[in-house]
Amino acid sequence: MSKFWTRLYMGLVFAFLYAPILVLLVFSFNEGKTRGSWDGFSLVWYQTLLQDEEVLSAVGNTFFVAIVSTLVSTVIGTLGAIGIAQFRKAPQQRILVLNQIPVVNPDIIMAVGLMVLFRTLQLDFGMLTLLLAHIAFTVPYVVLSVLPKLKQMPQALPEAAMDLGATPAQTLWRVIIPQIRPGIVSGALIAFTLSIDDFVISFFTTGNGIETVSTIVYSMARRGINPEINALSTLMFLVMLILLIIPNLFQKKEEVQ
Repeated sequence: MSKFWTRLYMGLVFAFLYAPILVLLVFSFNEGKTRGSWDGFSLVWYQTLLQDEEVLSAVGNTFFVAIVSTLVSTVIGTLGAIGIAQFRKAPQQRILVLNQIPVVNPDIIMAVGLMVLFRTLQLDFGMLTLLLAHIAFTVPYVVLSVLPKLKQMPQALPEAAMDLGATPAQTLWRVIIPQIRPGIVSGALIAFTLSIDDFVISFFTTGNGIETVSTIVYSMARRGINPEINALSTLMFLVMLILLIIPNLFQKKEEVQ
């Protein structure tokens, strides 16, 4: 009986979490403009979306910023985590506290801080400031994803590789990186997801003519209900779902082998 109630409880929790997404998915195929009534199945809003150059430009900007910031933050965060792991416990804890400040801080504080910093440096707001902001925002999450894998790795493994004649670079690429690869992949996925999802930091650090999906959805929502938002959100949800499924499939394949 307890299992029944546990499953019922979990089912209600997941229903509460995913019901809004399910409604969005269904009404993205609604022919009418209103969300309160079903006027028939149609792909008209997907066709309208694919013909909207402003939205397509925002999607392109979003994925460009997400991919570049993910690559850069993954490299910086991985190397940073490897460096942090070499410290003793006391200084390591102090560095980790500093690393967690951007994670626990409200986004608005970091966004305003980055905006003031860019103004002070007299940088023109645009793609460069947007990229720098997203990199600064996502690096701490990569560090937190990689560090647990470094702690799980046998500490004598890199030393043994160097004793056998491996150079520091060879030890890094052939010993350490393979051991912490799951953490790197997880950190990269988190960074990519956060970059695509972010609105506050993008809103405060972008320039005129540079729109992302989050900022353009905000603009569209302010002008009124636009069914294109449903179609765009559905496509973004499916892309993120695929990005989550693929690593899990590879991980299961490796476990089987």
